[in-house]
Amino acid sequence: MRKVVTTAMLAAGIGLWAAGAHADTSDKKIALSNNYAGNSWRQAMLKSWEKVTSKAVADKIVAAADPFTTAENQVTEQAAQIQNMILQGYDAIVLNAASPDALNGAIKEACDAGITVVSFDGIVTEPCAWRIAVDFKQMGKDQILYLAEKMPQGGNLLEIRGLAGVFVDDAISSGIHEGVKENPQFKIVGSVHGDWAQDVAQKAVAGVLPSLPEVAGVVTQGGDGYGAAQAFKAAQRPTPLIIMGNRQDELAWWKEQKDTSGYETMSVSIAPGVSTLAFWVAQQILDGKEVPKDLTVPFLRIDQDTLEKNLETTEKGGVANTEYTLEDAQKVIADAK
Repeated sequence: MRKVVTTAMLAAGIGLWAAGAHADTSDKKIALSNNYAGNSWRQAMLKSWEKVTSKAVADKIVAAADPFTTAENQVTEQAAQIQNMILQGYDAIVLNAASPDALNGAIKEACDAGITVVSFDGIVTEPCAWRIAVDFKQMGKDQILYLAEKMPQGGNLLEIRGLAGVFVDDAISSGIHEGVKENPQFKIVGSVHGDWAQDVAQKAVAGVLPSLPEVAGVVTQGGDGYGAAQAFKAAQRPTPLIIMGNRQDELAWWKEQKDTSGYETMSVSIAPGVSTLAFWVAQQILDGKEVPKDLTVPFLRIDQDTLEKNLETTEKGGVANTEYTLEDAQKVIADAK
């Protein structure tokens, strides 16, 4: 039987094409696979996800946007979580990964099942997945550039790293070390893992301080600046210039020191709301949009003159943040092409 194409049908088709219409996503289900929730950044990230995606579900943009967090930061557990998501029929998985490459097998299984995988923050190397990240290496290097400006004579540095084995930790640390190589007036005299958590960082710094010479600066990864300050105070050692990571307790401590003695530093981190950008990117891919595999967003930096403004808008116990809209995601996608 010959198909008859009417003028009205043709006009409707042209209208849809002109409007850039794609597949409807109102029946699509998106899952968040998160490997860790043991610090304020991760809690803020999950809160941002819930805030933005619950509205998207209510507005019938997607059918579901369910968050899942593993009990431990273990690759095997997160791989099993992803395999469960495949069985549960999710259309997309948004992923903050425990490892850049150890989850690639599970991610490939998801892709082979027709599932869209978008990694953010802790990104992955599996080619079928999308990646959203800041330039973490540059974020580390910028800390040394700032210290070189403030302390041109240099000095000894203590490095506080994040979660061992995670892409973000390695990238920020490599930037710090590259910055030190280019500015040899600085020397890293100690390195500890703070797991991006104030309490862990405080204990780790307290444990290493007795063996360290005078420390001029502390380079960090976020969630560890306030803990470092408390460790130096408890040890009755002079407070060095500590780079902060946008946590509210860090910003509040910084303001207190600034008001008391003119203390100067800077603060930098990826905004926890990057999870919401990853959600919208996944939605756009499901909607048939062409999206580059690698997307880069700027890190959120706070300087001496923007401290008060950022502290005012950061809730107690939280992290300075930016949440993304669909229009923001569309702009990030367009800028990457």
